[in-house]
Amino acid sequence: MTIIRFNKPFRVLCQFRSQEGKQTLANFIQHKGVYAAGRLDKDSEGLLLLTDDGKLQDKIAHPKHGKTKVYWVQVDGNITDEAMEQLRCGVVLKDGKTKPAKVKKICEPKGLWARNPPVRFRAQIPTSWIRLEISEGKNRQVRRMTAAVGFPTLRLIRYAIGDITLDGLDVGEYQVLDSQQINF
Repeated sequence: MTIIRFNKPFRVLCQFRSQEGKQTLANFIQHKGVYAAGRLDKDSEGLLLLTDDGKLQDKIAHPKHGKTKVYWVQVDGNITDEAMEQLRCGVVLKDGKTKPAKVKKICEPKGLWARNPPVRFRAQIPTSWIRLEISEGKNRQVRRMTAAVGFPTLRLIRYAIGDITLDGLDVGEYQVLDSQQINF
C-alpha cells in the first residue's frame, strides 16, 4: 500500500491527467497508480493524501466515515464572534445545513509560504484567519460556509486530515508515508 501526503500549491489541479496550460499532480508526484483521497479545488492549498488503496481512499474521503479535516482560512474582514457561532451551529447552504464546525480565530499561521499570486490586499478592509474543523465534504463547503456568514474566503489551506498534518512539508513537496504512520 502506498500513501503519500502532499502540500498542494495554489492553482494545481487534483488530477494526473494533463490539461493544457495547467499544472496537475503529475507536475509534482512521479508515483504511478496513486489517486487523491478527496479533493482540493484549484484555488485551495495544503494537505492532500494520495493512495493506491481503494478502501483507504474511501475511509479518508467519504463523509460517512466522519474523518475530520482542519483548515486555515483567511477571510475578508474582521470575523465576528457571531459569525463564528453560526459556523459552530451549522450553516444553511443550498444543498442543506452543514454539521456544526469547530472554529476559532487565529493569527496568521507561522511559517506560511507566500502564495503566487498573492491574496488581494485592500487597505480599507482588514482580513482575519480562522481555524475551521469539519467532518463532512460538500463541494466547496468551507468557502460557502464563510460566505454564508458574511466573511468570504480569500485563502484556504487544508492543514490536517485526521492525525496527518502539513507539518514539515514545504509547498509542492510530498512524502511517502509508512503505513504504520496512518491511523485510519
